[in-house]
Amino acid sequence: MKLSELTEAKLANLFDHTCLKAGAVKADFDQLCREAKENGFKMVAINSSPVAYCRSLLKDTPVHVGAAIGFPLGQTTIETKCFETQDAILHGADEIDYVINIGELKNGNYDYIEEEMRQICDICRKAGVLSKVIFENCYLEKDEIRKAAEIAKKVKPDFVKTSTGFGTSGATAEDVRLMKEVVGEEIKVKAAGGIRDWETCRQMIEAGAERIGTSSSFRILEGYREALKSGY
Repeated sequence: MKLSELTEAKLANLFDHTCLKAGAVKADFDQLCREAKENGFKMVAINSSPVAYCRSLLKDTPVHVGAAIGFPLGQTTIETKCFETQDAILHGADEIDYVINIGELKNGNYDYIEEEMRQICDICRKAGVLSKVIFENCYLEKDEIRKAAEIAKKVKPDFVKTSTGFGTSGATAEDVRLMKEVVGEEIKVKAAGGIRDWETCRQMIEAGAERIGTSSSFRILEGYREALKSGY
């Protein structure tokens, strides 16, 4: 999206409004879903356990429920990730964000990465659910990011995603540009991790991100309004 085409409503609709903390309780999800409904956020990003509850809160709204799979390390088997994906969908998830097996990518086991991606994306396609593949770029070299994106270009998930937000660092505009350069127009890029203000969010959008994962949605919107006033 070009910044010249951006409005506050369009910006809000890029947000995957996030609550992935281990100690989250019912009141946190009540607030998360209420905020998403009231502000036109695209999705609530949560772990698998509260999917059914959040689905009940968001019934008959356009807000999606996104489940994090193999989160945050990616170090479970393909079979485990597939089961978790199917279980999340059964309970109401309409978007899946899964973490690749980072170690297998670094081992150069590209067939494994492709098979994992293909199986999970096939489950999502059959269910009419969006798929997002998390690379966790902070642990990868640039050529490894490129290779993962090349595999995604073959398999065609809906999105490739920079980060979980639980690694050593989050999204960078440089990585977003690299991922977008490889996957082209058929696959979208989600930037996540460390996006806490409008300036950082703006950089991600300019680099090619079409979805933003953040727990700082309101702070970003406030920064956007201030930037508008100053003629950003």
